[in-house]
Amino acid sequence: MSRIAQWSWQLEDIDGRPVEGGGEVFPTQSDAEVWIGESWRGLRAGGVESAHLFADGERIYGPLSLRPAD
Repeated sequence: MSRIAQWSWQLEDIDGRPVEGGGEVFPTQSDAEVWIGESWRGLRAGGVESAHLFADGERIYGPLSLRPAD
């Protein structure tokens, strides 16, 4: 029986330091990406500059800027 991956975000401030608030765990990559898409404005208002997506502790991608596109 295969184990289901746990997806999570590591949030960072402008200096690349970890920021609290990304501790949620998601059952799928899609769920994690929907959450960041719905939450990025509030995260930015709280000082989050970028995010990295992890699956079971392995970085999948990032940094993903949370700044609006110009």
